[in-house]
Amino acid sequence: MAFSSLVFVCIFMPIVFGLHSLIPSVRLRNALLIAASLFFYAFGEPVYVFLMVLSALFNYLCALGMKGGGKKLLLVLAVAVNIGVLCVFKYAAFFTETLNRLLRLSLPVPQIALPIGISFFTFQALSYVIDVYRGLVERQKNFARVLLYISFFPQLIAGPIVKYKDVAAEIDSRRVDMNGAAQGLRRFVWGLGKKVLVANTMAVAVDKIFAMNEGSVNVVLAWIAALAYVMQIYYDFSGYSDMAIGLGRMFGFHFRENFNYPYAADTIKEFWRRWHISLSSWFKDYVYIPLGGNRKGKLRTGMNKLTVFFLTGLWHGANWTFVVWGLFHGAFSFLEEAIPSIKKLPRFLLHIYTMLVVTVGFVIFRADDLGQALFFVSQMFTGFTFSKLSASMALQVLTPFFLAMFALAVISCGPIRPLADRVRAMADPCAEATLSRRLAVAALNLVSLLLLVLCILRLSGGAYNPFIYFRF
Repeated sequence: MAFSSLVFVCIFMPIVFGLHSLIPSVRLRNALLIAASLFFYAFGEPVYVFLMVLSALFNYLCALGMKGGGKKLLLVLAVAVNIGVLCVFKYAAFFTETLNRLLRLSLPVPQIALPIGISFFTFQALSYVIDVYRGLVERQKNFARVLLYISFFPQLIAGPIVKYKDVAAEIDSRRVDMNGAAQGLRRFVWGLGKKVLVANTMAVAVDKIFAMNEGSVNVVLAWIAALAYVMQIYYDFSGYSDMAIGLGRMFGFHFRENFNYPYAADTIKEFWRRWHISLSSWFKDYVYIPLGGNRKGKLRTGMNKLTVFFLTGLWHGANWTFVVWGLFHGAFSFLEEAIPSIKKLPRFLLHIYTMLVVTVGFVIFRADDLGQALFFVSQMFTGFTFSKLSASMALQVLTPFFLAMFALAVISCGPIRPLADRVRAMADPCAEATLSRRLAVAALNLVSLLLLVLCILRLSGGAYNPFIYFRF
């Protein structure tokens, strides 16, 4: 994305936050955030900013028209147009290529650039219209408020997916104070650290190994890539979610948590209650339950879950690797329900089983195609061939900094959860102002400042800085 992380952290964010703090009127604050959000998106996608605004306008008008008869027709229209736009921009080439292979056709493959974050803002727009239809939220007569909800820059391009009913009150009236802003800034900095220091470091090793000639990848390199990617995708996406939640808090918005220590799960079902919570919740509320949920017998329940896992995979990208990844998780979710005795195994065995499934699944997710996915998975369990090239690559990627960041990542994704929760509770602005709380806040502020400086140094040094979820 053209809007560099360094520019965002050092220039854009401080200016917008400073202006937002100086403006007393909520209406003018909203106008500022809309302008900043559109500028932020247009900086990287100057053409597709119009697509996002038109999407917001179309969904606003559909919801506005739901005041009497014809509500269902407007809902069907909104769903059809939103999904249609998503299919054209994200899946047209994928569907065409699939048809060409299956039917041996030679249809021209559309070459359409993917708008950044289209899956996120489309799902948010859909949730607004559906909730208005269901009577869960009031029709918003002010288009600017709907536009702010859909375009708000902290979570615009990589989530979490926010439902209108969760932020409607704060769009109309919100309080911004120094304690809340400080808490939000700390959360932002910690998310930035997860992304810049951990995820980016893992990405270097992962990308090098996945780009290697297949004949040089053995069991050691395959497992290094697999485990590094498990950490990369979690710290990349949870880091961005932390940044979005923190930025939202700075501007007076309270977004719901998107991750809850997913690598501490003991089953695949539990993993999905902890991983990308906003997406899981969206599919549950707007796909699984409308299809009948678990109310229409075991066969129908199974079909509904299969549909959700299929769509969850497809949502992530126009590639069969994502679909297979979703169905792969669905298969183990069904297995856990079909064999209840699995859950009676010792907890450490359940955790090993869950992390093994998650790791293999993410190898499929990361691969460029199903052939590469199958190769890497097979090498993880059968690749017992060793060469000077594979040994050299292993030594090249296993740098001291990589090993330190990997160890920190493993420790931070689960085992220190009770300590982290306790420190967070002590730093809560609503907590009693005791000496221990003041010391905790001071310590967190100091660590956050050092972490911010380190991240800026890494970014200014031109360190490798990919964002996985920008493409979704």
